[in-house]
Amino acid sequence: MKVINVQKNQGIPKYKQIIYSIEKTIEEGNLKKDERLPSINKVCLEFSLSRDTVLQAYEELKKRGIIYAILGKGYYIKSTEVRIKQRIFLLFEELNIFKEDLYNSFLENIGKDVQVDIFFHHFNLQVFQKLINDSNGNYTKYIIMPTNLVGAAAIIETLPVNEVYILDQTNPELKSYPAVFQNHLKDIYNGLVKGKSRLTKYEKLIMIFPGFREPLGMKIGFENFCKDFAFDYEIITEFKNKEIKKGEVYVIPSDRDLVQVIEKAKLQELKLGDDYGIVSYNETPLKKIVENGITTISTDFEAMGKILAQMILKGKKEQIENKSALIIRNSL
Repeated sequence: MKVINVQKNQGIPKYKQIIYSIEKTIEEGNLKKDERLPSINKVCLEFSLSRDTVLQAYEELKKRGIIYAILGKGYYIKSTEVRIKQRIFLLFEELNIFKEDLYNSFLENIGKDVQVDIFFHHFNLQVFQKLINDSNGNYTKYIIMPTNLVGAAAIIETLPVNEVYILDQTNPELKSYPAVFQNHLKDIYNGLVKGKSRLTKYEKLIMIFPGFREPLGMKIGFENFCKDFAFDYEIITEFKNKEIKKGEVYVIPSDRDLVQVIEKAKLQELKLGDDYGIVSYNETPLKKIVENGITTISTDFEAMGKILAQMILKGKKEQIENKSALIIRNSL
């Protein structure tokens, strides 16, 4: 049985002819799971090809999950599902409702002949490194959320440079990679400027910023706004049943802190929007109705997923800053 056929003067790169031959043989049922492919040396000799040409074809099939390699033995069929043209490694920090919107939007727009495997590093550098090391060479594209992990750039550099995309947060160390990202410093600053006429009704702005998962740009943007417009302000790392004073506005990146603030205010019988205010970060459906509406500063996560999918499908290598907006509701 002839597995591979390569012809001269076909106008098709020879490595692609190797790929098409193997795909066709699989589709015809003549190659089954765990069957061995001809060795690289054998293909080179039979068709007078360079080793790099054959290796390029085998590596492409490996990235798509169709074949696998056993060191010292050769290449074998891993999957007979040849319709999958791309396998994408997607590394999130965690899954929450707004990242779920991003993920679903990406899946909806990336196409049908694509397999997306999602992983989570949970802000742990060791987990981040292991997941990337284990995936290296097994995917056609790598989408990474590095968040604010120190040392993430050096780990990302071990991946094939032309196959990496950065998502949600970036930094100067990652400027050479295409990205769709939030500019947290600018977003929170511009959002507060847009809401300035309402903020002036209050006496003090307080940001709850634990600083572990939250992007530093949020804190800097908040500080810059307060200083530029002479607002009295404070930054605290935790709420912990702090007494809420009338005239305070809480700027809250974490939804856990948002719940604590609202619960405490109810105990103190304070009216949201009058006695105190809230600006939350990241839009969710519940924030439209909780306490008659929570004001949010948020990027468009659905747009982020769509832009990323289009970038990959069209082969674009850009750094795109995703749009953000202030959505004013009853809490301010």
